Amino acid sequence: MIRKLKLSITPAEASDDVAIVALAREELNLKNDDNLKLELIKKSIDSRQKKILVNLSFHAFINEQRPEKVFPFKYFNVVKAPVVYIAGSGPAGLFAALRCLELKLKPIIFERGKELSRRRRDIAILNRNHTVNPDSNYCFGEGGAGTFSDGKLFTRTKNKNEVENILQILVAHGANPSILTDAHPHVGTNLLPRIIEAIKNTILSYGGEIHFDSKLVDICVENQQVYAIKIKNLHKNKVEEYPCKKLILATGHSARDIFFLLDKRKILIESKSFAMGIRIEHPQELIDRIQYHCASPEEVLNVRKFLPPSEYSMVHTEDGKSVYSFCMCPGGIIAPCATAPEEIVTNGWSPSKRNNPFANSGIVVNMEPEDWRHFLSYSSALGALNLQVDLEKKAWAAGGGGQTAPAQRMMDFLKGKSSGSLPACSYTPGIRSYDLPELLGEKMTQLLRMGLKNFGISKPGYITNEAVLVGVESRTSSPIRIPRDKSNGQHIHIKGLFPCGEGAGYAGGIVSAAIDGQKSASFALR
Repeated sequence: MIRKLKLSITPAEASDDVAIVALAREELNLKNDDNLKLELIKKSIDSRQKKILVNLSFHAFINEQRPEKVFPFKYFNVVKAPVVYIAGSGPAGLFAALRCLELKLKPIIFERGKELSRRRRDIAILNRNHTVNPDSNYCFGEGGAGTFSDGKLFTRTKNKNEVENILQILVAHGANPSILTDAHPHVGTNLLPRIIEAIKNTILSYGGEIHFDSKLVDICVENQQVYAIKIKNLHKNKVEEYPCKKLILATGHSARDIFFLLDKRKILIESKSFAMGIRIEHPQELIDRIQYHCASPEEVLNVRKFLPPSEYSMVHTEDGKSVYSFCMCPGGIIAPCATAPEEIVTNGWSPSKRNNPFANSGIVVNMEPEDWRHFLSYSSALGALNLQVDLEKKAWAAGGGGQTAPAQRMMDFLKGKSSGSLPACSYTPGIRSYDLPELLGEKMTQLLRMGLKNFGISKPGYITNEAVLVGVESRTSSPIRIPRDKSNGQHIHIKGLFPCGEGAGYAGGIVSAAIDGQKSASFALR
């Protein structure tokens, strides 16, 4: 017999396998000689009340064997198969390539950045010397932005089977199987690189190709059909043309040169709403105290024996404008994610153990067409992008040049007061005291203040001068959408061009980008 079982138990009980089995047997009213095997389906933490509960859902196998897990995908050798070109090796590009292996298509990936070993060196130089390599950084290189992202796998995608498929592929390539059951699955920035390398090795071992230091610089179109692409070998400083009838464009939301290229080639792109703001950092212990309803640091230590560092998700909407937390990273680090000189871009990540002393999150405001209309010198298609560029360049100037970021204590920001000193911060290139309203402008400042004050009401203790605001969080999603036909996945005007992932405006995060990449590969088969 197979039954579904749900338990809501204390964190201490949830950490004890023997206690779980005993509680399950009691709940199922089993006899002493009944054999029980449990398969965990989902695990979540409910900390809304003072009494914190861990919710567990199981398949209970009573007096029968539990079947072994079988991953539902099969790859084929594609050395001599029809070719599909893919620009970009982020989650969308890599999972498009894996789907090609299932469909007996040969994926050839061109990635402007470097493989992981050399990419790590460029990131170290960025942190240490403030030098941005525009083709090898936190956004560009093997695995794309996903490699050095936080590794969050939570998605609002409604198709559970699609999500399950992505998670199973990640597990098959080395991710912890817990991502299949956690309500908010997370890999960790320290573990993602080896998973990305394992995916690369799968693609190569079945006959696919991946070319690093290979930048897409032109898309050749005739009679509204792609017929070739031009790739610049950055190592040799040489441009080569490749005959191409099918191109999966998975270049990510920071590949601005692609948006300018499409606009120059009169390939339709559109501005879309996105969000910008700041990244806020608190001591993790303070967030734990708030979220786990603890009265003292000692109580936090006791609770944390059984619970992970806490996270939060908050939103406040007023007069049609939303202010919300984005990419919250418990036990995390604020990272410098600029992709060009003379700009500041921040993002956050957490290692698998989430054991750093700080918690950070983007706090952002929706940007709509009225917010970029005053950029009269910009085309309607690129207005949103140039609003984003403008803020990042202002942040660079406010930081004093280099990658030092402008920052302000939270309460000083709310009171309109300069910060004479700043607290410790995880942002490695360093922070500099600056009155952020001068950078953000009146409208964004008012909205952020409104949101933060309301967050403080819902989470007493959240408003504190122990927290620091770091500018700017500007790349929550792409400010551009590349329109495509829902029926065939191609650009609405250009046959053979398959825009996908975050850069095309159709995904937001690792899982949704991976799913979109898979769909594009399936369309390319037709």
